[in-house]
Amino acid sequence: MKNIQYIGDIVKYHRKKAGLSQKALADIAGIGKTVVFDIEKGKETVQFKSIESVFKALNINILFDSPLMEKWKKGIERVEGVDGITEEREEH
Repeated sequence: MKNIQYIGDIVKYHRKKAGLSQKALADIAGIGKTVVFDIEKGKETVQFKSIESVFKALNINILFDSPLMEKWKKGIERVEGVDGITEEREEH
């Protein structure tokens, strides 16, 4: 199974369990109904931003994982600014 179809299956499962139509999910996610249909059908041209919006609407988290992630995380310094905005700076 292709990864994009796997994502589509996850979205469809969560949408149905939430009792939402494609239109209702699209409204919650702030995207068009056709985009939800395209995601569920595994269309490869769907923008990542749209998938991200649908995941947020369905409370699905994206987890990035690799053997190098811990090393990468240690190389990022999180600095909270005066205005409360957190910015990330890569250590050299």
